[in-house]
Amino acid sequence: MLLVSHPSIAVLDELIGGLAVGGARRRQLGMVRQELTAALEQDRLPRQARKDLPQLLDAAVLRHYIRVAETGALRTRLVNGEKPPTSEPTNAARLVCLEILRREAGLPALTIGVAGPVALRPVPQDEQLRALRRRLHRDVCTAQSPGQARFIAVLGVMLDTRARAGELVVQRICHLSGDGRSMDVLRRPQHGTDTPARRETIPLSPLSRAALDRWLPIRAELTESLEGSAKALWVSLAHNHAGTLHDDGSYTRRRQGMPLQQRGLIRSYNSGRHRYGLADLLPPKIEQLRRALERNTATD
Repeated sequence: MLLVSHPSIAVLDELIGGLAVGGARRRQLGMVRQELTAALEQDRLPRQARKDLPQLLDAAVLRHYIRVAETGALRTRLVNGEKPPTSEPTNAARLVCLEILRREAGLPALTIGVAGPVALRPVPQDEQLRALRRRLHRDVCTAQSPGQARFIAVLGVMLDTRARAGELVVQRICHLSGDGRSMDVLRRPQHGTDTPARRETIPLSPLSRAALDRWLPIRAELTESLEGSAKALWVSLAHNHAGTLHDDGSYTRRRQGMPLQQRGLIRSYNSGRHRYGLADLLPPKIEQLRRALERNTATD
């Protein structure tokens, strides 16, 4: 996150920190915070917007910020060496976050209105899902690496449970039944509210059981010397660049076997569908696969 350099950003941080929202919404709010900070640093917003939160969240200021942000100019990372315009889902999320921030700051709703519905990405059809299961049944016995074993196990569990990425990464060994034939899933509201998670016990298919039988010994080796990670079902396979920052600017990298985080799970899905030759069967986003599974459940 960008360093705090202006009073209005410091107050914005306090406001965001006190919001009761889920992880996905908090990340979106963090994106807005980064963009606003970048806009101030680049002198794209009036200087008075640096002074206090009401001036930063002024409707005219935000309308200008939105136009600039949608061009991609406020991105903190390059995409293929460039800063392309932000996507329609990102633009929609940005508007929702601004409405939340203005409401919490006691300001009226933005006159530009709330973003309309975002077109959903297409989902795999039934035959594609059947072909995916057949392929995973074949690959589970011949997995060539720990990464492939974990990838197949994650997909198998997802096919059975229809779990979201955030629900997958909180799974623990204790969520597996003693005989390995069922799994507890903590269902969480999609947009994050104060509603408590709901536990649901779901039977596991032969595919998931075989995939977990392949993954669990690998996981045990990775977590052998890590007490905290011994509880996590999904763990990292390699040292991570994130870790402890020292005074001299160096990092102590997180070692393998640490609990897998949501971003790591999504990255492994994105890379795995190509690495293991499943790009024709798996959609680009986990969300598309989950919606296809939800559709099948609704029509059963």
